Amino acid sequence: MERRQDLVLGALFAVLGISAALKAAEYSGATGTYPMILGLVMTALGVIVAGKAWLRGRSTARPLTEHKGRAALTVALAAVYIALVPLLGFYTASALVVIVLPAVLGFRQPFYLALAALIFTLVVWAVFSVLLEKPLPDEFWLAQ
Repeated sequence: MERRQDLVLGALFAVLGISAALKAAEYSGATGTYPMILGLVMTALGVIVAGKAWLRGRSTARPLTEHKGRAALTVALAAVYIALVPLLGFYTASALVVIVLPAVLGFRQPFYLALAALIFTLVVWAVFSVLLEKPLPDEFWLAQ
């Protein structure tokens, strides 16, 4: 059962990734570069998942998740995050989720949580604002 699921899921991601890459190639100028790269990465990861399942050669059942409570909590926090982005702004909501989610799941080192939030926010700002020149939703504290 596991092997077949991984084969199907890997093939599905590979097909979706190559479809996204081909569609992005139709965009004019450099606007298609980023989605094309994401599509190619998705294709590569799908091929890796399917290839590993193919080479494994055995089929054993496994649970979908070993920590159902944590999985449900993660999905709930993702929904809260999506609701907070228009209210707080992308950077503030993202920094909060980078701090809160690991803490709720049991990570108890505040220095590393703050450092991860800072690095994540700087990387996202550099990619979207500097590299891609795509504005993200305004921060609530900058709105007038």
